[in-house]
This record gives sequence, structure tokens and C-alpha cells, in this order.
Amino acid sequence: MRKSRFTEAQIIGMIKEQEAGMPTAEVCRKHGLSQGTFYKYKSKYGGMDVSDVAKLKAMEDENTKLKRLLADAMLDNVVLKDLLGKS
Repeated sequence: MRKSRFTEAQIIGMIKEQEAGMPTAEVCRKHGLSQGTFYKYKSKYGGMDVSDVAKLKAMEDENTKLKRLLADAMLDNVVLKDLLGKS
């Protein structure tokens, strides 16, 4: 996945500017992004603080790690079943 050129803190700052009353078009022009990208960010980060984003990132990383561990365990299980079945 492509890395955003904005940090989470910058994205939250843009959303807060728009919520404070600045028109969306002006926020997008000021920061150099499209309105579609702004609304995508808003749907993901809307209503969050910077600390919430850090927690979300940590949870996403942990979830990825757990999914990888589960996939490895399932693969080991399949291999063991194959070995036992061929004996």
C-alpha cells in the first residue's frame, strides 16, 4: 500500500479546520489534495484525536501479526494431517 504524504496528525488537523468552519474546497486547496481524498481521510479519521490514531495503528499492527500467526498454525495443521494420512 502506498504511504500517505501526510501524517495522521496533519490529516486530523485538516479535518478539524474543516469542522471549524473553513470550506472543504479551501482546506483542500491549502493542503494540496483532492476533495475525494479529503473525504476518504474524513471517513477514516473523523472524530479521532491523535492518541486515538496511535491506538488504532497499534491495533491494526497487532491484528496483522495475529492473522499471520493463525495462518501459520493452520498451515502446520494441514501439513501434519497430510503426514498422518500418508503413514
